[in-house]
Amino acid sequence: MSEPAEPAFQFAYRRCADQDACPRTRHQVVVVGAGPVGLTLALDLAAQGVRVVLLDDSDRIGEGSRAICFAKRTLEIFDRLGVGEGLVDKGVTWQRGRVFLGEGELYGFDLLPEGGHKMPAFINIQQYYVEAALAARARALPDRIDLRWRNRVAGVAQAADGVTLTIETPDGPYRIDADWVVACDGSRSPMRGFMGLDFAGEVFDDRFLIADVKMTAAFPTERWFWFQPPFHSGQSALLHKQPDDVWRIDLQLGRDADVETERRPDHVAERIRRMLGHDDFTLEWVSIYTFQCRRLERFVHGRVIFAGDSAHQVSPFGARGANSGVQDAENLAWKLKAVLAGEAGPGLIASYDAERGAAADENILNSTRATDFIAPPGPGEKRLRDAVLELARGTAFAKRLVNSGRLSTATTYDTPLSTPDDTVWGGAARLGAPVPDAPVTLADGRAGFLSECAAGGFVLLAAGDRPPPPAPDIRVLACGTDFNDVEGLFASRFDATPGAVYLLRPDGHLTARWRHFDAGAVRAARRRALGFS
Repeated sequence: MSEPAEPAFQFAYRRCADQDACPRTRHQVVVVGAGPVGLTLALDLAAQGVRVVLLDDSDRIGEGSRAICFAKRTLEIFDRLGVGEGLVDKGVTWQRGRVFLGEGELYGFDLLPEGGHKMPAFINIQQYYVEAALAARARALPDRIDLRWRNRVAGVAQAADGVTLTIETPDGPYRIDADWVVACDGSRSPMRGFMGLDFAGEVFDDRFLIADVKMTAAFPTERWFWFQPPFHSGQSALLHKQPDDVWRIDLQLGRDADVETERRPDHVAERIRRMLGHDDFTLEWVSIYTFQCRRLERFVHGRVIFAGDSAHQVSPFGARGANSGVQDAENLAWKLKAVLAGEAGPGLIASYDAERGAAADENILNSTRATDFIAPPGPGEKRLRDAVLELARGTAFAKRLVNSGRLSTATTYDTPLSTPDDTVWGGAARLGAPVPDAPVTLADGRAGFLSECAAGGFVLLAAGDRPPPPAPDIRVLACGTDFNDVEGLFASRFDATPGAVYLLRPDGHLTARWRHFDAGAVRAARRRALGFS
């Protein structure tokens, strides 16, 4: 097996002032875990003026490619934080996929059939590139983000108004206090263990092989999924392209596979050789895994909050793990900012638990259904699955029943933070969902996208004349004044009649809309979105 191709991102431990402080230092927010979720949360808080301490027990990133599929909504979040364009440039953009049964194609799909969006439906890019981009951005903000490598949390003590962490370092232990601690420390979460918390849900027995293979190939940049492929009889297979001529191959192995045998490089190479029909490749990374669809009952425990894999786990089918975790971070960041600024109502932090808990339930449901279809748990389920696959060869209704993984989409929140519609709306914009993007021309004549100019803080989009700001912290963007709807897609996607206005939360989700501007109604909707009943 060749050496991993990813750059060796290693960071030096450094002593910090907190290790010598007496009395102990108190921080507003401490984030535990500098993976994609923790880095995203730290960057989002920093963008809103909140200083963050970010702890990680390692001194490096980049141990295998791990997550590779990053969805449009996640890319929009990354773009707002300053790393989206670089990741898209590096990544492999795709939106189409094909599903096969044996050697024959069952159907194809397109995840973004319409144009007029800045970000693509998906990119494939190794997780270490994502972490590297986020870490570089964090290191460029030392006045806002104190990133501490080789700082391992060794103890947690919680009080009514905060948390005390005991932290182990190469120089010995020290302690700090925090108003809030966010655990982004992954599926094995030591923070979860310190607090005596465990997951509820389902653990699956089937084993799968992940292999990252470096080769030159003419396959299109699409997601290809096989049921019962001729090169891997009776099982399933997945093929995805990554940057640097690396291809992700997933092979179902079954419940009884011998892990030690299956991870041997010669054994893996033989499986890949049967799939590709040649041996002109090298193995970059290999892993054997089982998976789980589980979650914490609650994500908020006093002043400790869980996000990403520390809060919930799903199977890899549908690319819902890392994408959901990044969206956890975005949902939480603006709410913590409001709490720290004294602007939040009593229901705001609880809404993180409600909204992202519902997102976790949605992801677990879709992930479990996909897993049960790909790896049926019993002979009866397998007969039913196989019958559906055979029917799908020639009938449209059966194609819709085939489940090779429903791919990640942003969650629409059914939430008390939203002000209910008082009239019927058409278009693509949905209350509680991230607002759709559209190409626009900015006031200075530059071409751009709505997602670029409508990011950050509460934003009131106006279709027509610019209304006066209804509150000091609500930024008004008027179509025709601040941007122009060059292709008419803002109007069609928002069902924008003259005078209509739309209130966006700081995370870009639509929280209220009206056919005509009313300053009092806008202020009331903002107050409701901040957790006041």
